[in-house]
Amino acid sequence: MATASGIRISNMMKRIILVGGGYVGVQLAKALDDKADVTLIEPRSHLVHAPAMIRAVVDPHVLDQGLIPYDNLLKNGQVLRARATSISAAGVTLEDGSQVLGDYIVVATGSDNAMPFKPATDSIEAFRAGNARIHTMLKAAQSVAIVGAGAVGTELAGEIAHFMPDKKVTLISSEASLFPTMPSKLGSALQGKLNDAGVTTIFGARAENLQSMTEPYAGELQLSNGDKIAADLIFPVIGSRATSTIFDALPGITKGGANRVKTDPWLRPSDLPNVFAAGDVAEAGDAMTIVAVSRQTPWLEKMLTALINGKKVEETAKYKPWSKAPFLVPLGPQKGSSYLVLFTAGDAITRLMKGKDLFVSKYRKMLNRT
Repeated sequence: MATASGIRISNMMKRIILVGGGYVGVQLAKALDDKADVTLIEPRSHLVHAPAMIRAVVDPHVLDQGLIPYDNLLKNGQVLRARATSISAAGVTLEDGSQVLGDYIVVATGSDNAMPFKPATDSIEAFRAGNARIHTMLKAAQSVAIVGAGAVGTELAGEIAHFMPDKKVTLISSEASLFPTMPSKLGSALQGKLNDAGVTTIFGARAENLQSMTEPYAGELQLSNGDKIAADLIFPVIGSRATSTIFDALPGITKGGANRVKTDPWLRPSDLPNVFAAGDVAEAGDAMTIVAVSRQTPWLEKMLTALINGKKVEETAKYKPWSKAPFLVPLGPQKGSSYLVLFTAGDAITRLMKGKDLFVSKYRKMLNRT
């Protein structure tokens, strides 16, 4: 992996800088590696594969498979282990003050979530230690409360129910049902499977006294419906927020929900014509899920390839987000339900598509790890 002092500049090829080594950054870097002088800027040494981190809480053996080093990602370009602090039309400034110059910049800095689902720092070793600590807390707990019934909270409830069926698990949502923006069949099927597995589900109630938004703790929850729930371990899982601070100084920036930056039809978030935003950080019409934002990567590859070949941005096709993206929700390795646009699938298809492997082999292969 290159250091800041080892930046290479090619006079022959267009220079593309990708800020953020998440799903969009990794796939786009690999796709453009033979077409441009690619620099991927990422402060961590490993891709933290988020779906595997949910299961790793209950099964730590999954952790190493879901932490995938960047070392083998690119054959021609470079992965620069550094933190980007600012962006201009000319390139990216790093935390140590050095600059990486580029012709086109794609910022895909992702989103934050509570430990142990995403790291709190750049240190993978600290993340490993956090996973071990929280797994030990979970093993010792008899009762578990999960606050937030989005994809992470719902999957966590299913994982605990599968691998640790002796635990008393309560899943709490301020919504009236699971995934109310999706077809009702999906939410009702998932709720039924959770209840059958022994998970208590509470809807329409908000936790009013969360002591931590960033990691699990033991305590008592006061709910907006008047109920009190004591739990040996409380997981706050109330949604992701985009990591978008790096955009704040750019001209013309507007932020929407969950701290995401709004974009034009070519995923440009500011007045700078060569800077693009993608993935969770971009409010481009796609949800903050791996499957939803995966639609952006092939479009970006095609658009950037056209720019490399001399076209202007406005001469390329506008980005069209999903009207409603596929949505896969495993409840452990065996059960789950999925919305697949044309129909809602049950255990067997959800297991094959996601639950069994959690896309781990796909991303290990992408990063040239077996």
